Amino acid sequence: MDLIQQLEQEEIARLGKTIPEFAPGDTVIVSVNVVEGTRKRAQAYEGVVISRRNRGLNSNFIVRKISSGEGVERTFQLYSPLIASIEVKRRGDVRRAKLYYLRERSGKSARIKEKLPNRRVVAKASA
Repeated sequence: MDLIQQLEQEEIARLGKTIPEFAPGDTVIVSVNVVEGTRKRAQAYEGVVISRRNRGLNSNFIVRKISSGEGVERTFQLYSPLIASIEVKRRGDVRRAKLYYLRERSGKSARIKEKLPNRRVVAKASA
């Protein structure tokens, strides 16, 4: 590990953010800190993760949602101080890393199948 990677790892540890495991296809709720004048509040942005870029401190992800019938995408820096929290609402079962094809789709064709937990894991948890 070179010096730059080591510094990035130290910075990530210093930030101490708890980031849940999520992948493209998952529906997430991102709480973003918004400053309006002197007031500061958390704004929820809920949508489907269509892309995730893992680059250490420079990691980011794109969330797509439909707002008033119009598709809206927003890119978030994973370790940004503006992100208050990330909550995974639903796991999506997809076969691609980048879901850019959802941009051309609307309605029922843009739906993503839900990923259900393994039967073995469920059986062990209930036993």
